[in-house]
Amino acid sequence: MVKVVVNRSYGGFELSHEAVMEYLKSKEWNVDIKLDEIYVKTFKERYPNVEPTPEKLEKEFGIWVVHYYIEGEGEFNPLLIPRDDPDLVKVVEQLGEKANGKFSRLEVVEIPDYVDWIICEYNGVEWVVDKNVLLASNRLILEEDSPVPRYERIEVEKCRR
Repeated sequence: MVKVVVNRSYGGFELSHEAVMEYLKSKEWNVDIKLDEIYVKTFKERYPNVEPTPEKLEKEFGIWVVHYYIEGEGEFNPLLIPRDDPDLVKVVEQLGEKANGKFSRLEVVEIPDYVDWIICEYNGVEWVVDKNVLLASNRLILEEDSPVPRYERIEVEKCRR
């Protein structure tokens, strides 16, 4: 069985700052953090007596205000972490709800090794699909010239691994 991280909430996959830092720590990468100046300015206007930290900015605006830079590699985008990365799975399992970003509810699911899986989503809610079954069902709909509305078909191009 392979473990895969999916988002079960509208809004999309997003790791908390704490989860990103734990993931980067597990990879033993040297990381530099920069806060988006526009959000820092807005935060300071709203809360003049509060120091803006990554955690406080994340709570207010979401994780997008924190930029991670890996030494020698450039900017790191947590959205591009492979969902079956064992370190990601471990972080999500260990942190539980603390791994969730502002707009996500992460869950680890187990998929049999023989399944050629992909993640599909609608408005941020994700589920795992056997790629071969998905291709076969879409092909049947298209071959039969079915009047099924577009939104009822899952398009493989909108799914990812």
